[in-house]
Amino acid sequence: MATLSVKWPSHLKETKKLKELQTLLSKKVKILPLKSQPSFIAGVDCAFLKDSIVSAASLFTFPDIKPVEDVWSIRKNRFPYIPGLLSFREGPAVISALRKLKKKPDLVIFDGAGIAHPRFLGIASHVGIALDIPSIGCAKSRLIGVFKEPGGIKGEWSHLVYKGRTVGCVLRTRDNVKPVFISPGHRINTDDSIRIILKCLKNYRLPEPVRRADMLTKKIKKEIE
Repeated sequence: MATLSVKWPSHLKETKKLKELQTLLSKKVKILPLKSQPSFIAGVDCAFLKDSIVSAASLFTFPDIKPVEDVWSIRKNRFPYIPGLLSFREGPAVISALRKLKKKPDLVIFDGAGIAHPRFLGIASHVGIALDIPSIGCAKSRLIGVFKEPGGIKGEWSHLVYKGRTVGCVLRTRDNVKPVFISPGHRINTDDSIRIILKCLKNYRLPEPVRRADMLTKKIKKEIE
């Protein structure tokens, strides 16, 4: 957990140290087939107030995708937005929310990147290794990599490649709707990530656990503001 408690740098030199830390931590990420089918999956998301972060976790049964529990956490926002360092900004808030769940999830889906990251350590990977839990990144936009546009039918996908390495896929989650960018975070591979995400879809672009967490953070933010 100490890796998510780094004091925010006041100088560019210290920012460089965080990037070096990400490179070091990325070596701890395990990309391998899922050992067993999860029974409970959580989706997490964050929203920002003036000086705080609202983080929500929504727990669902799997594979029938029924909601079980919603929790949230509000923490001071101590880090500015810098592309590629999202986990240092949102990670502690996400962990705070996840720890409030009465039932520990077997897998967590993030609105963000897994290994599809400049240093192969997006928030799904960083929190995944911090909690030692299987994790998947499901981003609405591309952070890095090149790809061919997948077919227009739900379930079609193409490889996402960065520096000669396959770091995930571009997945069509609804017919003729913009795809999402899937990347394994920790203790799972791309094939199993695709399978899990497709099982979590209903009538929307985003998987239900992440969509519900997103709705919850927006609701709390609106109530506070």
